[in-house]
Amino acid sequence: MIELLRYLEANGFVTYIASGGDRDFMRPVAENMYGIPPERIIGSALGIAYSADGGQSILLYKGAMDFFDDGPEKPVRIWSRIGRRPIALRLLLLHDDAEREFDYTAGAGGRWRSRTSRIGPW
Repeated sequence: MIELLRYLEANGFVTYIASGGDRDFMRPVAENMYGIPPERIIGSALGIAYSADGGQSILLYKGAMDFFDDGPEKPVRIWSRIGRRPIALRLLLLHDDAEREFDYTAGAGGRWRSRTSRIGPW
Protein backbone atom coordinates (compact mmCIF):
# COMPACT_ATOMS: atom_id res chain seq x y z
CA MET A 1 0.00 0.00 0.00
CA ILE A 2 2.81 2.41 0.85
CA GLU A 3 4.52 1.65 -2.45
CA LEU A 4 1.27 2.47 -4.27
CA LEU A 5 0.95 5.80 -2.42
CA ARG A 6 4.53 6.77 -3.30
CA TYR A 7 4.04 5.70 -6.93
CA LEU A 8 0.91 7.83 -7.27
CA GLU A 9 2.61 10.83 -5.63
CA ALA A 10 5.65 10.46 -7.89
CA ASN A 11 3.28 10.65 -10.85
CA GLY A 12 1.54 13.88 -9.87
CA PHE A 13 -1.30 12.64 -7.65
CA VAL A 14 -2.13 14.08 -4.25
CA THR A 15 -3.11 11.16 -2.04
CA TYR A 16 -5.71 11.11 0.72
CA ILE A 17 -7.06 8.47 3.05
CA ALA A 18 -10.87 8.34 2.95
CA SER A 19 -11.84 5.96 5.71
CA GLY A 20 -15.18 4.80 7.06
CA GLY A 21 -13.36 4.72 10.39
CA ASP A 22 -12.88 7.65 12.73
CA ARG A 23 -10.78 10.44 11.21
CA ASP A 24 -9.60 11.60 14.64
CA PHE A 25 -8.20 8.13 15.29
CA MET A 26 -6.49 8.02 11.88
CA ARG A 27 -4.99 11.52 11.87
CA PRO A 28 -2.31 10.98 14.57
CA VAL A 29 -1.05 7.71 13.08
CA ALA A 30 -1.41 8.19 9.31
CA GLU A 31 1.62 10.42 8.82
CA ASN A 32 4.04 7.99 10.47
CA MET A 33 2.44 4.90 8.96
CA TYR A 34 1.61 6.09 5.43
CA GLY A 35 3.24 9.50 4.99
CA ILE A 36 -0.19 11.15 4.68
CA PRO A 37 -0.51 14.37 6.76
CA PRO A 38 -3.53 14.83 9.06
CA GLU A 39 -5.19 17.41 6.80
CA ARG A 40 -5.46 14.75 4.06
CA ILE A 41 -7.45 12.30 6.21
CA ILE A 42 -11.17 12.12 5.48
CA GLY A 43 -13.31 9.91 7.69
CA SER A 44 -16.28 9.42 9.93
CA ALA A 45 -16.50 11.74 12.90
CA LEU A 46 -18.28 12.31 16.14
CA GLY A 47 -19.95 15.70 16.43
CA ILE A 48 -17.78 18.46 17.88
CA ALA A 49 -18.92 21.55 19.77
CA TYR A 50 -17.02 24.70 20.71
CA SER A 51 -17.12 26.05 24.25
CA ALA A 52 -15.55 29.13 25.83
CA ASP A 53 -16.49 28.46 29.46
CA GLY A 54 -14.35 30.22 32.05
CA GLY A 55 -12.36 32.10 29.42
CA GLN A 56 -10.91 28.86 28.05
CA SER A 57 -11.61 27.81 24.46
CA ILE A 58 -12.14 24.08 24.08
CA LEU A 59 -13.56 21.62 21.56
CA LEU A 60 -15.85 18.97 23.01
CA TYR A 61 -16.83 15.67 21.43
CA LYS A 62 -20.55 15.01 21.34
CA GLY A 63 -22.03 11.59 22.02
CA ALA A 64 -23.40 11.10 18.48
CA MET A 65 -21.87 10.79 15.03
CA ASP A 66 -21.76 13.94 12.95
CA PHE A 67 -21.37 11.88 9.78
CA PHE A 68 -20.56 8.31 8.79
CA ASP A 69 -18.13 8.35 5.87
CA ASP A 70 -19.16 5.22 4.01
CA GLY A 71 -21.30 4.06 1.11
CA PRO A 72 -22.78 6.82 -1.05
CA GLU A 73 -21.75 9.43 1.54
CA LYS A 74 -18.05 8.80 0.83
CA PRO A 75 -17.75 10.51 -2.61
CA VAL A 76 -19.87 13.40 -1.29
CA ARG A 77 -17.48 13.86 1.66
CA ILE A 78 -14.43 13.64 -0.61
CA TRP A 79 -15.86 16.29 -2.93
CA SER A 80 -16.81 18.57 -0.04
CA ARG A 81 -13.39 18.26 1.61
CA ILE A 82 -11.03 18.56 -1.37
CA GLY A 83 -13.16 20.01 -4.18
CA ARG A 84 -12.17 17.27 -6.59
CA ARG A 85 -13.79 14.14 -7.87
CA PRO A 86 -12.16 10.94 -6.53
CA ILE A 87 -10.36 8.89 -9.18
CA ALA A 88 -9.86 5.62 -7.29
CA LEU A 89 -12.67 5.11 -4.80
CA ARG A 90 -12.17 1.46 -4.01
CA LEU A 91 -9.06 -0.56 -4.45
CA LEU A 92 -8.28 -4.17 -3.63
CA LEU A 93 -5.02 -4.68 -1.79
CA LEU A 94 -3.92 -8.19 -0.93
CA HIS A 95 -2.01 -7.98 2.34
CA ASP A 96 0.26 -11.00 2.01
CA ASP A 97 3.72 -9.73 2.91
CA ALA A 98 4.33 -10.86 6.49
CA GLU A 99 7.74 -9.19 6.64
CA ARG A 100 6.37 -5.67 6.08
CA GLU A 101 2.77 -5.89 7.30
CA PHE A 102 0.18 -8.26 8.74
CA ASP A 103 -0.38 -11.21 6.39
CA TYR A 104 -4.17 -11.52 6.32
CA THR A 105 -4.04 -14.54 4.03
CA ALA A 106 -2.24 -16.53 6.73
CA GLY A 107 -4.15 -14.93 9.61
CA ALA A 108 -7.28 -17.04 9.11
CA GLY A 109 -5.55 -20.16 7.92
CA GLY A 110 -5.34 -18.68 4.44
CA ARG A 111 -9.15 -18.35 4.23
CA TRP A 112 -9.42 -14.53 4.41
CA ARG A 113 -10.02 -12.75 1.12
CA SER A 114 -11.45 -9.38 0.13
CA ARG A 115 -14.56 -9.88 -1.93
CA THR A 116 -15.13 -6.62 -3.81
CA SER A 117 -13.12 -3.93 -5.43
CA ARG A 118 -13.60 -1.28 -8.02
CA ILE A 119 -11.11 1.12 -9.49
CA GLY A 120 -12.39 4.13 -11.34
CA PRO A 121 -14.60 7.18 -11.06
CA TRP A 122 -17.68 7.09 -8.90
